[in-house]
Amino acid sequence: MQRMDWDDLRFYLAVARKGSIRGASGVLAVNASTVSRRIDAFEKKLGVRLFDRMPTGYVLTPAGADILESAENIEDEVAKLDRSVIGRDTQLSGSLRVTLPTALATHLLMPDFATFSRGYPGIELELALSSEEFNLSKREADVAIRITPNPPEYLVGRHITKISKAVYASTGYLLKHDPKKYPQLSRWIGWGDQERHPQWVKDSNFPKTPVHHQADDLLVQLEAARSGMGLAMLPCFMADPVTDLQRITSHTLANCGDVWILTHKDLRATARVRLFMDFMVKAFAKHKKLLTGQYSTEIEQENLDQPALA
Repeated sequence: MQRMDWDDLRFYLAVARKGSIRGASGVLAVNASTVSRRIDAFEKKLGVRLFDRMPTGYVLTPAGADILESAENIEDEVAKLDRSVIGRDTQLSGSLRVTLPTALATHLLMPDFATFSRGYPGIELELALSSEEFNLSKREADVAIRITPNPPEYLVGRHITKISKAVYASTGYLLKHDPKKYPQLSRWIGWGDQERHPQWVKDSNFPKTPVHHQADDLLVQLEAARSGMGLAMLPCFMADPVTDLQRITSHTLANCGDVWILTHKDLRATARVRLFMDFMVKAFAKHKKLLTGQYSTEIEQENLDQPALA
């Protein structure tokens, strides 16, 4: 049997965790045929079959399961060594992988990322947009911008602010429907709910309004509400700047979560990590009113302060 190397184990672990070649290819950022070829070559090198190829995916054989714990221990040691080396990096150059939810990137922070990249052209930003929590111990990302009440203890960083959410509908929809007077005649855009009045509807300002449409993505929910499909519960930072959406619950805001900017404790001294985090803390400070729902209230007050036309 030939000796295995770390690159072989990376491919093995990705398939073992995802249970499919396609899933592993997404994690490894290579095409599926490359993953399949590497797994076949690894099994041939070891002289043992690691996976059963089932119609539902790749399942570990007993031999494959036997090496899982050892492979994960090796992965931890490699990641620890990697963090140790990167943590001593004082250069304002190189790649910086940042993970964050898609909506924060597309509807709030992209101009700030662009400003950062212009100011520090030697740093290459890699944006990993996902609602999944990337494992910073394994260097899946260098910095995480997360919406979470309790970050893992192995991460360090700053609590930014709370995010507020409210109920929105398009101007056109509200011309034909009055959810405050006739809630049963309005419609919620749901999240794949199996019932007309799930718990989140019962807890809302419009508990008698039924769910009628479904969209399991915030960006799709926003566009659905904007197009007049019904009411949607949306983060204020996404919906308040949209001119053809109206906040129905102007003075009643719900908490949507806490924003944190985080890194692994071994990376906090890395120059580009520290620089980026400090930059983003200041960027978030500029967006605080939008994140907490005060932006819409200010606009309403400005409109009230405008002198009436003669």
